[in-house]
Order: sequence, then structure tokens, then C-alpha cells
Amino acid sequence: MKIKIKSFEELTKEELYRILQLRAEVFVVEQACAYLDLDGLDQKALHVIGYGSNDICAYTRIFRAGDYFEEASIGRVVVSPQERGKAYGKEIMQASLSYISNTLNSRYTVISAQLYLRKFYEEMGFKTEGEEYLEDDIPHIRMRRTDPAHTPADTSQEDTA
Repeated sequence: MKIKIKSFEELTKEELYRILQLRAEVFVVEQACAYLDLDGLDQKALHVIGYGSNDICAYTRIFRAGDYFEEASIGRVVVSPQERGKAYGKEIMQASLSYISNTLNSRYTVISAQLYLRKFYEEMGFKTEGEEYLEDDIPHIRMRRTDPAHTPADTSQEDTA
């Protein structure tokens, strides 16, 4: 899988269409959850796009610290149903975490994780914070990761990009 990270302005119309189509396919249709995916936040996000042999097969969006949560965050983590079982979810998350650490220089990353994916995110270094809650009628849990590459003395949460 080839991965590119783009701002909203850098996305082509075709990329934006395919990203929104993939998100709707999984979050609205597959999960049977009628919710407004177009939340007005994509314009602030950085878009992490995984390209398979023919099309976009994985995706996340990243927010700088302060743009959505106090810390940098990752959301809309999705892998095409046709491409699952190839570790693309892990690969796209690793690319997202690397960008947050190395480019945004953020020590902390938070996610609002669907509860059934808790173990997946724990394997990526995330720890549960607080109690589970419902988001669009789906159980979620807030999780936070401290980047092991940043020393304890480095408490910077500001991005430098």
C-alpha cells in the first residue's frame, strides 16, 4: 500500500469523492448507522490516504492539537471491506502516528475508538481514558497514546508544521 498525506486543499476531486464513498460504505451502510459524516471538520484535517493496486483502500484523518481535541487526534479510521486482512489498518495507523510524532511534533494522540476495536488500538500503544459512551448509538471509548519517541522532559503538545 502506498500512503500519501494531504491537506483538504491538496485533495483532488476524485480523491475526495472516493474518501467520502469509502467512509459512507463502512460507517453508514456496513455499520447501519445513519449519521452525518460530513461534519464540517474535513477542511481542518490532514488526510492520510492508503492506495492499493487500483484505488483508495484505507484512510484516516488527523487533527493538529487544538483543532478538534486538546491533543493531536486521529479519526475516521477505515479500511475497504474488500481489502481487509492485509494489515492495512495497522499500516495506515502507523503512518498517521509517525506523522503526528515527526511532523506535528506532538507527544500525545487521542482517539474516540469504537469499543470493539479497543484491543487493536491498545496494540498501537493507546490506553483507555474514562468510561465507555455512545456516539451515534455505537459504543466508544476515549483512548490516549503517549509517543515513546518523546522523552518525559518533552511535554510539547504544539505542532510545528
